[in-house]
Amino acid sequence: MPTIRIDTAMTPPTWAVQQRALITQLNDAARLFVDRYVRPDGTLYWRNYWPGMDGSDDPYEGFMQLALLYMLGGDDWLLPEARRIWDGITWQWTEYGQIDREYTAYYDWMHHGEGYLFIYFLGLADPSQRKEQQRSAKFANMYNGSDPLAPNYDPALHLIRSPLTGSRGPRFVVTPEDWTTHRVVLDHYLAPYEDIVNTDFASRLCHWSDDTIYADLIAKMNQRMNRGDVPLNLNTSGLITHAFLFSGTAAHRQWVLDYISTWAARADANGGIIPDNVGLSGEVGEYLDGKWWGGYYGWRWPHGFMTIIEPITNACMNALLMTGDTAWLALARQQLDENWALGRDVDGSFMVPNRHFDAGWGDFRAPLHKYPIYLWYASLADEDLARVMRIPRQSDWNDIQVGGGKHYINNTLPWFQYIQGQFPDYPRQILTANKQLVNDQLAKMYSPIGDPHNWHDISELDISGLNINMHVDPIHAWQEFTPVCVEGLLQLTLGAPMHISHGGLQFAQVRYYDGQRRRPGLPHGVSALVSHFDQNTITLTLVNSDALHAQSVIIQAGSFAEHQITHVKIASTATPVNKQWLDVDIAPGSGATLTITVQRYQHAPSYVTPWHDPRQDNQLIRSRQA
Repeated sequence: MPTIRIDTAMTPPTWAVQQRALITQLNDAARLFVDRYVRPDGTLYWRNYWPGMDGSDDPYEGFMQLALLYMLGGDDWLLPEARRIWDGITWQWTEYGQIDREYTAYYDWMHHGEGYLFIYFLGLADPSQRKEQQRSAKFANMYNGSDPLAPNYDPALHLIRSPLTGSRGPRFVVTPEDWTTHRVVLDHYLAPYEDIVNTDFASRLCHWSDDTIYADLIAKMNQRMNRGDVPLNLNTSGLITHAFLFSGTAAHRQWVLDYISTWAARADANGGIIPDNVGLSGEVGEYLDGKWWGGYYGWRWPHGFMTIIEPITNACMNALLMTGDTAWLALARQQLDENWALGRDVDGSFMVPNRHFDAGWGDFRAPLHKYPIYLWYASLADEDLARVMRIPRQSDWNDIQVGGGKHYINNTLPWFQYIQGQFPDYPRQILTANKQLVNDQLAKMYSPIGDPHNWHDISELDISGLNINMHVDPIHAWQEFTPVCVEGLLQLTLGAPMHISHGGLQFAQVRYYDGQRRRPGLPHGVSALVSHFDQNTITLTLVNSDALHAQSVIIQAGSFAEHQITHVKIASTATPVNKQWLDVDIAPGSGATLTITVQRYQHAPSYVTPWHDPRQDNQLIRSRQA
């Protein structure tokens, strides 16, 4: 591949020193985390019984960033540990009864989306593993109509047949046991319907812990909510795209395009607003007396707009990735614009509706920046930038958060400000915040509540000051305690926001391989900073702080080698590249800023690396036909 050399001496900038220190800290913290919570066989220290359909996603979420840290340049041991733990969790939750054939038996695509990020990160970390490639095809078959044991999909109507799907097919009827672990949690949530027995809907609470109310909830959900399709199922596109990245199979790409197109047609037929429930016949509102609102994880319950726009955004970005056509962002753009058009002034601040009730739009909130930022990141189009910039500055856009947020994704907006040239000190500040977050997580992990050997009696644990309630949701402990938090490191090196937490692929302007060790990630001693990008160029600074050893950094254009590097320029010297990869030899103690010229979406995306193309080894194992 094309090679350039950097031999200009550079004193490592503050951000470069911080970045290498953070990688070391994360490596050490990851080892402590694994040692505290994982048995030698890869299973987790946990109870011997866990009921309900919930929970298989949560342990995956706690440990999935081991593979992501490895992909960024973490220690070699992280990848085999990530695989060992994935296997251990999968076996353990199979024994509990939530998983069958290595995949969750049935649950919704908010939770599938969260948990199966783990396998997406493993694909980025090392696509050469036959087992992971085989699983990607097997799991995709559960949603394309070809697995008779998992008839989740109606290919004639392009319809996923239930909000609750998995390796055992659609779950049309739930039992009280299925929801048992949620009862105390959902006491604090809005009721799914206005007519739940013994419930004042205006109170915004619904007491699932009450047996009479619980029985009525289960009956009404089975009548109204558990059959047919919902927008949340658009997160399935991540699983299908994951299979495409291994195989390049055109049918996977076409499945995603057909499925988005079907939902887009439903939105158009509904005046532009996507409906949140479609019956098995394809009729909107089939089980809700014709109402286009009120479906599972829809416009009313439990989270409102978030679980409408997130799966749409994920699916549209996946379609753009596989086609290179920004027109596939249309459905996400449409929903943001329709929601914006419904906005109004509330006590001097602009708000948009978060829910639709039987009485109409309600629950007005400040519009969120992150979804238009994701669209802008994918397209780099002026119209998507305008969707970000139209949001009133009713808060400090440069405010950096430490802790909180799903998967500790907190700082998409200040990162956006940095890329826009509005926050030059962001690298130093976010790396400082990332270091503090790791320290805070370790303190939680080593508190009494963080000891898994105490979890047999959670009622006696001190939970004061911690972002977790072990009385209610002990199964979230691993993701709450994990110190493997990489947001700042990832943003600066990949030039990208972190994934959407409920099922988004991890995109990047650039990613890296160690040319000497032939593995993903930054080599030892090397730091990287993406400080700017636009439709045509990426500005990247590379620094080798090792004063003794030269390093080979292979730069890849895009997470999935989807872009083409045409030229690279250092100072006034431009070098033609015309490939997805560029090898940069960095002398000891050297560094430089590169201007990389790219053509975006020039290649079919894949998990290809500079040394291995999984599409060339796609002879999967076939089962005997007895």
